[in-house]
Amino acid sequence: MSTLQHITVLDDEADITQLLASYLHGHGFRVSQLHSGQALMDLMAADPPDLVLLDLGLPGEDGFAIARQLREHWHCGLVIVTGRGDAIDKIVGLEVGADDYVTKPFDLRELLARVRAVLRRLAPSAAPTNATATAATPTDRTRLQFAGWVLDKAARRLTSPKDEDVPLTTGEFDLLCTFAQHPGHVLSRDFLLEQTRGREAAPFDRTIDVQVGRLRKKLEADAEDPQIIKSVRGAGYVLVPPVTAA
Repeated sequence: MSTLQHITVLDDEADITQLLASYLHGHGFRVSQLHSGQALMDLMAADPPDLVLLDLGLPGEDGFAIARQLREHWHCGLVIVTGRGDAIDKIVGLEVGADDYVTKPFDLRELLARVRAVLRRLAPSAAPTNATATAATPTDRTRLQFAGWVLDKAARRLTSPKDEDVPLTTGEFDLLCTFAQHPGHVLSRDFLLEQTRGREAAPFDRTIDVQVGRLRKKLEADAEDPQIIKSVRGAGYVLVPPVTAA
């Protein structure tokens, strides 16, 4: 069994898949080239990749539906690579669970950097830390608890008050880790972007708002009246419940 990280490129244009496969292989990855959603589902069952590069514009197929299916059934990195650069498409792509969204034409070096960043965040050791946290915040512990929820940073796992595993995307998990390490503190969007995406963050990036919305749907009894992650008008967001070591 190969120890190389496995990336799947799904695009209906063979020249695109060949270009990306050659480039990524040259940088130490194992690459599968696919051209249909069904081929991807077959591969996920037989040899699931660590990360999928997904084109939205597959003829006769709904790229967003494919992304949603990936998120519902598998835990892997997902980067949408598409010619659809409309802001609404990007928001929808992030809402259905993409870790990143890249528009064509793209720079190969930038795409590689984004792929590596997502894979780093997927790694168990990638749970963020906070050197300036107060003594009352148990950030040195790998298992944190708030409002009955348990966040296991080492296993990258979230467990509900009913002891059920709740799947999170890479971005959602990193964002929740950041909130859990700063309970009771109002965190600006810029700070959250820097903590979760670093240099990848772009001006006017709405990723945080999208991911907070998705987290609320998973954490809150009523996402329209959040009690765990609250908005602070003009300032950002705050995790309200106290955080303790689990």
